[in-house]
Amino acid sequence: MSLVIVGTMAFDALETPFGKVDRIIGGSATYAAWAASNYYHNIKQVSVVGGDFPQEEMDLLADRGVSCEGVEIKKDEKSFFWSGRYHEDMNTRDTLVTDLNVLADFNPVLPESYQDCTYLMLANLAPAVQQSVINQMKTRPKLIIMDTMNFWMEIAMDDLKETMKMVDLIVLNDGEARQLTGQYSLVKAAQQIREMGPKYVVIKKGEHGALLFHEDKVFSAPALPLEEVFDPTGAGDTFAGGFIGHIAKEDDFSFETMKTAVIMGSAMASFCVEKFGPERMKEITDADIRQRLERFSELTNFNQVIYTKENA
Repeated sequence: MSLVIVGTMAFDALETPFGKVDRIIGGSATYAAWAASNYYHNIKQVSVVGGDFPQEEMDLLADRGVSCEGVEIKKDEKSFFWSGRYHEDMNTRDTLVTDLNVLADFNPVLPESYQDCTYLMLANLAPAVQQSVINQMKTRPKLIIMDTMNFWMEIAMDDLKETMKMVDLIVLNDGEARQLTGQYSLVKAAQQIREMGPKYVVIKKGEHGALLFHEDKVFSAPALPLEEVFDPTGAGDTFAGGFIGHIAKEDDFSFETMKTAVIMGSAMASFCVEKFGPERMKEITDADIRQRLERFSELTNFNQVIYTKENA
């Protein structure tokens, strides 16, 4: 039984109000794998990198139980590179450079050893690539989740809608949910998205938490108030990795387990933003995670009061 994560492994150059870095490790699959590895230890990565991608980064993932057998290395080419600048509010960013490089013709091939996949996470990639991975599975995984973004809604909407029919759960942010459906109400947006295919919808709201929808059930999770948000890059991928990592650990995807998974993902994302890139994810300990989860618990812990007119 394994968790397969498909996405990008890349280089980023970032500028925030707190500093600037010219070239650090990034990529949706990188963030997701680091987060998931805190909860689960049979993870199999699918990605593509150039000859410039450090072997030591894959060795570090291997030490965390992440197999990189499915990572294609094109030695004579360059890895995917993205550069962005964040505004003062840390919610708005400008893309400065996007060099697809090896990602331009990425055609993932699953090793035979990946066919024991029980849980499949399709991190942010072209919807057609996400479809190709699903189609390579000889046995359908128990749960398939996908992430997406506004870019694919703008240039590949038909492919995106087709992929959505093939998955069980979709993760997207509030702006993307509204763009996809034309609905301002996130409750109505989630209902419309579920009609497109996914049984479950997770809508991320950044510093305002996340919402989980299934049938007539809704779960609202808070975000942890942080004194400083140093770098929000990868926070959404980290959230999704923590979410699916917990589900794989429990080997259960009931609504109750998913509610806990949302908190687990939120905890991982709260660590991610504390430093540039995935560096903070490499440092955290089990004790750090327990303490962070206690803080999340305190956010929603209150004494229930039975109200009647007589005790008003």
